[in-house]
Amino acid sequence: MNENFQRHNAEILCAEELAELSQSFKDYAKPENWYCSPQAVLMFIMGGTLANSFKISPKYFGDKALVEIMISTLMSDRALLLIGVPGTAKTWIAEHICAAVSNNSSLLIQGTSGTGEESLRYSWNYAMLLSQGPKPEALVKSPIMRAMELGSICRIEELSRIPSETQDALISILSEKTMSIPELNSSIFSKKGFNVVATANHLDRGVFEMSSALRRRFNIVMMPLPKTLEEEVKIVKYRVGQLEQNHKVAFRDLKLGQVDKLVTMFRELRSGMTLDKKQKFKSSNATLSPAEAISIVHQAKIQSEIFGGDSHSLNQHFAQGLIQSIGQHSQDEMLLLKEYIENIIKKRGDWKDWYEAFKSVLNE
Repeated sequence: MNENFQRHNAEILCAEELAELSQSFKDYAKPENWYCSPQAVLMFIMGGTLANSFKISPKYFGDKALVEIMISTLMSDRALLLIGVPGTAKTWIAEHICAAVSNNSSLLIQGTSGTGEESLRYSWNYAMLLSQGPKPEALVKSPIMRAMELGSICRIEELSRIPSETQDALISILSEKTMSIPELNSSIFSKKGFNVVATANHLDRGVFEMSSALRRRFNIVMMPLPKTLEEEVKIVKYRVGQLEQNHKVAFRDLKLGQVDKLVTMFRELRSGMTLDKKQKFKSSNATLSPAEAISIVHQAKIQSEIFGGDSHSLNQHFAQGLIQSIGQHSQDEMLLLKEYIENIIKKRGDWKDWYEAFKSVLNE
């Protein structure tokens, strides 16, 4: 593994875990061309301890039954579509499931409004095409075509950003498991194990709607936000720790309860209600997901460590991050945050340092 790279694919980062899982579950039945058995894939995602005491780190802290549905879907004739608001681990889950199932998460199509049908099917080396005519050697295979040939999983990110007419190129691929190449008078037939895992941002609904024919080819799983404060705090702390380890830097420890309070604000602003349900207010439309909290905490720790400061200055960095996250949406969102600070945070006796941090940043 090249240490100069900022980040490796999941199958490289977790190669030791995947090898241990594959060996430990070798007597379990697995679909053809799967690297790990379904039971091993589940443990890879949820974490656990093998019989030889080897520890598998958790990749997801949510509902185990939800992950079981995802794995079962990939064993069926339907593709998998993960839908949710930003920061609900759609991409993270998709990558790690592909790593465990195919030992290859690199077969990826990034959906955009400019994604054409050739990105889903194939294109041509036009210099070779003009000089020699259509030949197999001139074919430029899409990640989906390569996945079909290998019997692997292909990922499609942001499916709802791809124009509807382009999306429909997937219908015959997912239903027939073949891809015709009229120019060569031939077809590609997928090996067993081929499937597709797609993700879509719930906030992009209405951008490019999926046709009913395409929707029927997917098992759609809604990725929820964490159910409890404790679960969300655990996710934020765990991912921040991973980021620090990946960057090989050691930052000072957070003050007890700092992340808990930041996540509390996230959950209250999302729901428009205090955690004890005693006070209601207008909820925020900003993207206050665990991913955003992770980014704020990680950035604040870097800023505090590199440029100095104590736990109070760290609160200011947290406050600054939250203000920027909400402020980028609209002035109305900022007014909502200011009202929340004055009506909720100010009245909490043990939140005085947070109130002062917010006021200090807002008055700058």
